[in-house]
Amino acid sequence: MFYAIWAYASAALALCDWSTLQQKRRNLARKHCSPSDASSYYQKMSDVGVMEMHRFMDQLDEVVCPGKDFKVKPLIMQACANMFSEYMCSVRFDYNDQDFMTIVRNFDEIFWEINQGYAVDFLPWLAPFYHKHMSKLTRWSAEIRDFILERIVNEREQTLGDDDTERDFADALLKSLRLDPSVTRDTIMYMLEDFLGGHSAIGNLVMLALGYIAKHPEVGHRIQREIDRITERGKRNVTLYDTESMPYTVATIFEVLRYSSSPIVPHVATEDTCIAGYGVTKGTVVFINNYELNTSERYWTEPKRFNPSRFIETATLAQIRTDLRDSPTAKQDLTNIIKTNGVSSENERTLQIERVRKNIPHFLPFSIGKRTCIGQNLVRGFSFIIIANILQKYDVHSNDLSQIKMYPACVAVPPDTYPLAFTQRSTMAA
Repeated sequence: MFYAIWAYASAALALCDWSTLQQKRRNLARKHCSPSDASSYYQKMSDVGVMEMHRFMDQLDEVVCPGKDFKVKPLIMQACANMFSEYMCSVRFDYNDQDFMTIVRNFDEIFWEINQGYAVDFLPWLAPFYHKHMSKLTRWSAEIRDFILERIVNEREQTLGDDDTERDFADALLKSLRLDPSVTRDTIMYMLEDFLGGHSAIGNLVMLALGYIAKHPEVGHRIQREIDRITERGKRNVTLYDTESMPYTVATIFEVLRYSSSPIVPHVATEDTCIAGYGVTKGTVVFINNYELNTSERYWTEPKRFNPSRFIETATLAQIRTDLRDSPTAKQDLTNIIKTNGVSSENERTLQIERVRKNIPHFLPFSIGKRTCIGQNLVRGFSFIIIANILQKYDVHSNDLSQIKMYPACVAVPPDTYPLAFTQRSTMAA
């Protein structure tokens, strides 16, 4: 059960060894959890995110009291859970569904707990000394599994035909159970629980981003200027295909990750080697010190300052066109960039356009190598859609900034965390 619990933090496939079974699990999940920009899964991710934000806004409108702080995290977590459930299982749940609310809370409790860095997380033999803690996690995880079986898997398993077209990740898992003798029912349940639980990371990331925006209003206003430009002052919703045209919004998400990314998952040396003059013997557990990479003055200017602009650079459209030439969505991205920046043939080679800095070697929020976070496209994509669509309609602030507490190198905030105030925007920014 210990390793099943780890799975709920979307860490199981990262912490695994590189066995044939684990490789098979990653390969099965890759096309659903790491969709390329030109794939139908990417389009589905965008559509699911935007549609869920419509429903989320309806719920928000019912509970928002303009200018007054309220606990928004439960609604955000439910929206994230529905995005994952709809995208991976073609099922979503009502915001007032009590069982759904309980399961979303359970996922969030587990996410908070495992981000505390207990010794038992790395030394399983200490489990007897953490009996109360482990019993609590076991109860939460059992309730989650029962819900997924009853509300998602059982009915799908009975109705899915061998010749039916694969609609989503749940179908892929159930078909693999039927066709591959090495895949067990426990395997597919762990995988489904694992990836559905990934919504907790996004919900917590969004809460952190909104907290920083409340503390730094100029950041929110700059994001809103991007939104107003790309949507022509609210004529449509922001979609996943707007990311290239909204570099400051993406940069804000990266800056939150820089502040919050915890030490990267452990690796193990597969042979004797030498790193920076230090001998490392085969079998040694090796961590990348992500906290140092993200906060060192050696790599960042004023690292303690929250400044999304550190992830922004400028380039001419000609440079951007060259860099995008191998992108499957280059044509649409260039069209959006030209439209939102007022580029003409006369100034194409001189006008400086903002874009997100790429390939920063010391910025590794999703790790690196074989076991890089397989769901990173979902994290970036859904968090972008949620943050942008909230700020399109609302100003986010706080009446007591002292309540907004973040924790160093931790992407989690407590389930009962700081409240925020939402005020509907009366005018669109120019």
